[in-house]
Amino acid sequence: MKRLVYLLLLAVSLRAAPDDAKAEKEVLAAMDAYKEAMIHNDIATLDKLLGDDLVFTHSHGEFQDKAAVLKSSQPPQHIMRMEFSNTSVKVYGNTALVKGRVDLWHPDSVVHMDVLHVWINRPTGWQLVARQATLLAK
Repeated sequence: MKRLVYLLLLAVSLRAAPDDAKAEKEVLAAMDAYKEAMIHNDIATLDKLLGDDLVFTHSHGEFQDKAAVLKSSQPPQHIMRMEFSNTSVKVYGNTALVKGRVDLWHPDSVVHMDVLHVWINRPTGWQLVARQATLLAK
């Protein structure tokens, strides 16, 4: 009986790994599309990537919903460059947590943050439903 349980658990874990790897790649692609949309004021792409129930918290404490994020992303947008580093992805079924450093270049400053992005896999694809940022001291 123990052997059967062990084999069953092994089979499940082997099957889950490729699904998680595939989901991780999809989420990272969604993160890249999000970054490009933010830099290039691509409101149509942002509208698809952001969940209607978005909770978006800036590093200075400001809260925005989807409508506010879309409005603030229209030209003139002040993000010149955005870089992700030290990124880790954890997939839990149809939910993914992406944590890492985000550096934003504005015309007159660079903002360094630690950010947690929460993505949900929906019928339309991965959508960002929450973002929480903490300001770093460089």
